[in-house]
Amino acid sequence: MEKITEKVPGKMIASRRTFAIISHPDAGKTTLTEKLLLYGNAIDLAGSVRARRSQRNTTSDWMEMERQRGISITSTVLQFPYQGHVINLLDTPGHQDFSEDTYRTLSAVDSAVMVLDAAKGIEPQTRKLFEVCRKRGIPVFTFINKMDRPARSPLELLDEIENVLGMQPVPINWPLGDGIDFKGVYDRKRVGIYLYERTERNERMAPEKFYTFKSLLEAKLMKRDHIDKVQSDIELLDGLGIDFNHQRMLNEEQTPVYFGSALTNFGVRLFLESFIQLAPPPQPFESDQGVVNPTDEEFSGFVFKIQANMNPKHRDSVAFLRICSGKFDRGMDVIHSQSGKTIKLLRPYKLFANEREIIEEAYPGDVLGIPNTGDLGIGDTLSENKTLKYAPIPRFHPEHFALLRNMDLGKQKQFIKGLHQMEMEGAVQVLYNVDAFKREPILAVVGELQFDVVQARLDNEYNVPTTLERLSIDLARWVTGPEEDIKRINERSNNLVCLDSEKKFVALFHETYHMNMVKQKYPSLVFEMKN
Repeated sequence: MEKITEKVPGKMIASRRTFAIISHPDAGKTTLTEKLLLYGNAIDLAGSVRARRSQRNTTSDWMEMERQRGISITSTVLQFPYQGHVINLLDTPGHQDFSEDTYRTLSAVDSAVMVLDAAKGIEPQTRKLFEVCRKRGIPVFTFINKMDRPARSPLELLDEIENVLGMQPVPINWPLGDGIDFKGVYDRKRVGIYLYERTERNERMAPEKFYTFKSLLEAKLMKRDHIDKVQSDIELLDGLGIDFNHQRMLNEEQTPVYFGSALTNFGVRLFLESFIQLAPPPQPFESDQGVVNPTDEEFSGFVFKIQANMNPKHRDSVAFLRICSGKFDRGMDVIHSQSGKTIKLLRPYKLFANEREIIEEAYPGDVLGIPNTGDLGIGDTLSENKTLKYAPIPRFHPEHFALLRNMDLGKQKQFIKGLHQMEMEGAVQVLYNVDAFKREPILAVVGELQFDVVQARLDNEYNVPTTLERLSIDLARWVTGPEEDIKRINERSNNLVCLDSEKKFVALFHETYHMNMVKQKYPSLVFEMKN
């Protein structure tokens, strides 16, 4: 009797863990990312975003501007094996000006790790990103970081998570002190304590040793009153009956909580080992043809990010594709749903920050890097046989506007190419004033720091110097209706009429009052916030 084999082995799907790390700026997100790579044996030494520029830089922050400012402003894919699992870690921008990039990344993950500063708790950007996770139905793990510094009471932090985020926090471990007194964590499952030792410059895994309360007391490694305090806290927790329930976590009713210090490596291994056991494997995704399950035979996936010039050796554009179903084989033909064209995927990459390695096969949950010549856009779907489209990834509404001028007209071609590439990446929207004597682009962005990124990348990657002139514009609306009426919008000097890259009309207003005046005068016009 012929043996029937699965096209997509269930164990390959079950072993995948695809997640993103979210946080408020400076909560330690990039440091935790680096230490997860260290414990996953993906790197030999850990760097730090606080290191001087002459020292080792963090693996995930590859852009020069990120290194200079010590922040993450792009999303990065990092894949590595760990204890029989394949980890797809999608590092996201921490700065709020790049929350749109984070939103796109969160569309491609099955769970998220929320990093909190132990001294500050839940901060505005954390809350905003958590709401995105909630809308997408993504389970959230919580890592309370920086316990090596003076911190708020652990119980107070748990109360804040429950009151502000509306989820029951369930401590998986419990800290032994904070600041210079932070010595380790109590593991509630193993009913014992892990004591840690710091390593030189925190570059290597922290040595750790497990103790029961009795053996700890006998070894005289902690004072009796410190041990009594920990035991009292644990008794209080146990008395509250806060027990972890896996299904409630998947339903976003609970969040498992881990205390630690990413900088000193305290608690990182325990978190990673617990995470791979509790985090969900690849999940189903909605499409216009119904729900697509990872176990479906036909290959399919969607583009959630586009990035150019990740590596100076490869001056090209890469589309990041989340595989949703089926098995990927190098050289396979796929249908580009948006155009109907067939594409042969000959050089797919396995991604690790700015490094790349051609791979032969991949499975649901994995992220492919596909060379992009301009055919693929954010939100596009690739599928094996039948044409289907995954749910679109919405654009954020721009809030800041500026005129960008090329200071070297001999490099106009590079100037246009660079702007086009960054618009494809979703980093900026480019508009042109229909009445301007000189065709100069108006940049529309979500956060002001995006202006700096555009200028820095044009200079570094395309060798084009630019100047920027901020515009006193407060809002943009895509407008449809009789063209003669649209072109009358700018009869007032405060208003501008522009065309976007798709030749759609966009009206720019100094304030809402001016837009309402136009609406009253030209009722035939329809204004929308997004294109």
